Amino acid sequence: MKIVILSRKKELYSTRRLVEAAEKRGHTADVIDTVRCYMNVASAGPTIHYQGVLLPKYDAVIPRIGASVTFYGAAVVRQLEMLNVFCVNDSIAITRARDKLRSFQLLSKKGIGLPVTGFAHSVDEIQDLIKMVGGPPLIIKFLEGTQGVGVVLIESLKAARSVLEAFLELKVNILVQEYIKEAGGADIRCFVVGGEVVAAMKRQSASEEFRSNLHRGGKAEAVEITEEERTMAIRVARIIGLNVAGVDIVRSNRGPLVIEVNASPGLEGIEKATGKDVAGAIIQFIEKNSG
Repeated sequence: MKIVILSRKKELYSTRRLVEAAEKRGHTADVIDTVRCYMNVASAGPTIHYQGVLLPKYDAVIPRIGASVTFYGAAVVRQLEMLNVFCVNDSIAITRARDKLRSFQLLSKKGIGLPVTGFAHSVDEIQDLIKMVGGPPLIIKFLEGTQGVGVVLIESLKAARSVLEAFLELKVNILVQEYIKEAGGADIRCFVVGGEVVAAMKRQSASEEFRSNLHRGGKAEAVEITEEERTMAIRVARIIGLNVAGVDIVRSNRGPLVIEVNASPGLEGIEKATGKDVAGAIIQFIEKNSG
């Protein structure tokens, strides 16, 4: 098969591992920069060009779309869908996952356990919004963001009012979320491929940091997840529409709660922590489902 990987950099660990896994199984894998693609949107024959050349016919695409290029990246994936290329994650699922509010609303509708989460537009509602999520400490999240960017822990009522007022006055869309203290700064990343959890790791935040992201100094180790957590991760990926997903869960006093869904989860942390060939699992999924 001919596989194309949409990635800004060939040198990234996840991109390199996907190329290695594809070639190991006898496929060819090209890496192209998402934002260097340009498209002819024509009903008679839509095309994609890259660096002055018409892209060849591919059997499958693995989108690795960064948060900063979500809109354009989704457009490129849509164009590939128009050309009947098998997309590991389709454009609709990618945009759903990247919008935290939209994904939380979809999960809430299906009864998935979530932290109490508030959303407002007017500064007049700040007082009740803070009360809604149980008061400080609380978490503020930008609607779009990855690797812990745009996630802030607020520990006092005065600070919560000031920060919320500043964001809302600037017309920044944010979520306000309860802080799960009993999680102790740890979460579980479940890596879902084709309706199965192929690997899971526990991420623990550094001593001076509440975010457990590995890019923020968090530590990772393999973890045994419960059947409830496994079922939850699989359901979450299915609800959002993702074939490949990183589902982040915290363990609370009222059971597992989903805090994030990632459509382009990194491979380095999960593979090194668990020793699992996650890249190989993605290629095997393509073999079973493309065409």
